[in-house]
Amino acid sequence: MNRMMLTPLYRILLRVGLPFAIAFGGASLWFSAQDNRDAFTGMIANARAVVEQRPEFMVKLMAIDGASDGVSEDIREILPVAFPISSFDLDLDVMREAVAGLDAVESARLRIRQGGVLQIDVVERVPVVVWRSVDGLELLDRNGVHVGPVARRGDQAELPLIAGRGADGYVPEALALLAAAKPLWPRLRAVQRIGQRRWDIVLDRDQRVMLPENGAVQALERAIAMDQAVDLLNRDLQAVDLRLPQRPTLRLSEHAVQEMLRMKTIKVGDN
Repeated sequence: MNRMMLTPLYRILLRVGLPFAIAFGGASLWFSAQDNRDAFTGMIANARAVVEQRPEFMVKLMAIDGASDGVSEDIREILPVAFPISSFDLDLDVMREAVAGLDAVESARLRIRQGGVLQIDVVERVPVVVWRSVDGLELLDRNGVHVGPVARRGDQAELPLIAGRGADGYVPEALALLAAAKPLWPRLRAVQRIGQRRWDIVLDRDQRVMLPENGAVQALERAIAMDQAVDLLNRDLQAVDLRLPQRPTLRLSEHAVQEMLRMKTIKVGDN
């Protein structure tokens, strides 16, 4: 026995292993009864509830900053939180993803601030164009992300109009064309995507400047230069076709064609 007590491993087993085995066996025996397990689980749940329901952990209000009235209403609809509620019951990451999922929201940040307030800081998307599609009118930001619907064009008359299937995927190109077309803004009606390949500049009097697939901005600048030089777009034209850069084409209106034929007839009669 003395020799065994001189063995380090034996002493460790006797001093540590034996008490641990007795404690583990006793706990296992106690937890083997369902009533004991239920009692222990209930005790843990009650202790947790006592801590979580303390006044300093309760959230009583929601505050939304940076959002318009309509977006604030949408946020309150998708986050139907029943106040007061413990901060332990709020999953801020999931709530933030829900808020950021709104079309009009670019980013969102959620936190619990002093006084038991759920603070939601929102950065809204800024619409830069109105897109007319087969489904109606939509507001788009500069990256082509949908901001929200528009009931009538007059509701956003200050924003330029783009049109055509797939135009929402090329908003940066449309913005570049709108910037180049600034001298034509008093007459500008829309920038239209044609065949999901190229753009037309639509002016009043049903005039169009038909741009090529590549180098559209440069072609438009040339058209504006011609207009400033010879007052091109104020003439009786239906379209200025720049799809072939080496061979620009002018398409006359029906009235201009008839007038030209009449003048040719007069000249022939005179001869």
